[in-house]
Amino acid sequence: MKSYKHRAVETAEYLNARINKAPEIGILTGTGLGNSLGSIGVDVSFNYEDIPHFPVSTVQAHVGKLLFGVLNGKHIIAMQGRFHLYEGYSPADVTFPIRVMQELGVKILILSNAAGGLNPDFKVGDIMIIKDHINLTGSNPLIGPNEDIWGIRFPDMSRAYDEKLALLAEDAGAKAGIRMQKGVYAGLKGPSLETPAEVRFLKTIGAEAVGFSTVQEVISAVHGGMRVLGLSTITNINDPDEPAPATIEEIINVAEKAAPKLETIINGVV
Repeated sequence: MKSYKHRAVETAEYLNARINKAPEIGILTGTGLGNSLGSIGVDVSFNYEDIPHFPVSTVQAHVGKLLFGVLNGKHIIAMQGRFHLYEGYSPADVTFPIRVMQELGVKILILSNAAGGLNPDFKVGDIMIIKDHINLTGSNPLIGPNEDIWGIRFPDMSRAYDEKLALLAEDAGAKAGIRMQKGVYAGLKGPSLETPAEVRFLKTIGAEAVGFSTVQEVISAVHGGMRVLGLSTITNINDPDEPAPATIEEIINVAEKAAPKLETIINGVV
């Protein structure tokens, strides 16, 4: 069986042979947010299932396409849909696209997700710039033998999210009149949504938004030396004292409506 590193290299070589120029920036969109990539001048696209060794998304509102193109003069690789631990994928599977991006030469990674708001000042539709995260998945993509060529054994995570990119995002949002927030994202494994007791716990430990993605990808990206920007669309508000049921359909609906906001912010950053 081929090693994880070997598979990532083979996938990158397959893609590199079919694109015009290697990408500088990677963009990864979350649930219902695929339309935030509308400003990219797409040169070529691939269905995930057609890419060697690539996982396949099984989640509603994750299109499953890999795009290569140009945005504001920068060469981009963009994912319409990601992979989650709750789908049964391992941390290595979830972060495989990040390693492929690294092999292609990507230096900046922009991630978006749909998240539940925990901060009472947040409103549905707000965009939260992730300033830090709490990994509560019980998993880490760096467990196992370290690939020294990708990064060091014990990467520092004290500045996982790039402050300069965050400032660019904040400025782009402010100029467009978008309600922006900053906060700490808690990453859970899912797929069951949070109980009121879990919401109280998350708020107590400092989380301001919660979701089922992003942290694994950020860990791998930081390990690989990438600068990272994380953006959460607040799709619902979690109030443990007045719990309201949330459905995936409602979450997708809010995320899809917020996609143009994300598009504006991403354009301002790139």
